Amino acid sequence: QMIKELDSVPPPANGRLTVAVYSFADKTGQRKSVPGIASFSTAVTQGGDALLIRALQDVGRGTWFDVVERGNIDALTKERLIITQMRQAYEGTNAQKLMPLQFAGIIMEGGIIGYDTSSESGGAAYRFLGIGPQTQYSKDTVTVSLRAVSVNTGKVLAAVTVTKIVYSTADSVAVLKFMNNNTQAFEAETGLTTNEPGTLAVKATVEAAVVELIKEGEKKGVWDYRKSLTQIPRNAVPVAPVALPEIKNETPTPPPVPATPEAAEKMGYEPPAHIN
Repeated sequence: QMIKELDSVPPPANGRLTVAVYSFADKTGQRKSVPGIASFSTAVTQGGDALLIRALQDVGRGTWFDVVERGNIDALTKERLIITQMRQAYEGTNAQKLMPLQFAGIIMEGGIIGYDTSSESGGAAYRFLGIGPQTQYSKDTVTVSLRAVSVNTGKVLAAVTVTKIVYSTADSVAVLKFMNNNTQAFEAETGLTTNEPGTLAVKATVEAAVVELIKEGEKKGVWDYRKSLTQIPRNAVPVAPVALPEIKNETPTPPPVPATPEAAEKMGYEPPAHIN
């Protein structure tokens, strides 16, 4: 459902917006829950900026945002410096210059601000004659914050906070029987535990935050949807209309039929032959 909503966002009225993502860090401070030991592994992914960049590129089938590289800008500037120095060394003062870096008008800020484990848990079970199923569940909550900041004024144009529930379930079936005049007990149990991947949950939450940010910006008048397919963005290249070729009627005009035999003889008219 989230993928369908990500693709169904209407395109913008004035063309794609250029945005930059510097960081989208884990601000939860949560560690993985491991019984009996101190775990240094984090509860959520540390690559939230990669998930945000992908969501910005995919929203509205790629019609909304152009994302420029800012997370590893040092490597980008160093590589451009190397290319410039090598061109000047081998081509001299007439060396071809690199194109200027594209700047962003909006900075996307935020992060993963909450991950609450086991916020709710429960289950149900029953047995009849020592045989019965058991179901247990546990609920975690992940929270993501996202805001769009104007580079020109520093104003926060739109901000949203999105929460998603992460479910874990465990299903099992147990058998308990007494044999040999209730002197020997037989017990067997089998089950399956399913945990929703935390990274996929964060990915879905980030995509939902991007969709909600676009809706929030549209409500506040920051941007607008394209009203119809005929509305052309301002940065679109105009295309000259193509003249359609004129279609001529090639149906031949039948010759006139004379009114009298004298007129037919004078015109040299011969009536068409009839086929019996």
